[in-house]
Amino acid sequence: MSEQSERLKERTMMFSVSVLRLIDRIPHTAGGVVIARQLAGSSTSVGANYRAACSARSRREFISKLGIVVEETEESLYRLDVIVRATIIEASIVTPVRQEAGELLAIFARSLGTARANSRTLPMSR
Repeated sequence: MSEQSERLKERTMMFSVSVLRLIDRIPHTAGGVVIARQLAGSSTSVGANYRAACSARSRREFISKLGIVVEETEESLYRLDVIVRATIIEASIVTPVRQEAGELLAIFARSLGTARANSRTLPMSR
């Protein structure tokens, strides 16, 4: 695996850890519990699915797994925005985590676009 992939694996791990720490600050209200569980699932899925994409057996599988990474990152961003809009946690606390999610999304979306473009111009592997 490339050095860039290894750095992204570490970034997604740190993203998951920072989100889990953020979730510990969410009040144990009905809404807080729901959003905390959903955010925990989507944010930890980012790194897990990125690792799966790195282990893909074909270009098609890589694109599929990377698509899941993009979706889970989008879901994480959405839930972080809900936390801010509903003032569940102060925006200043959420902002750094949200910024990292946005950066990861930009990286993965760009990679997915490149992989899709390459798959149209290169012969498919089995």
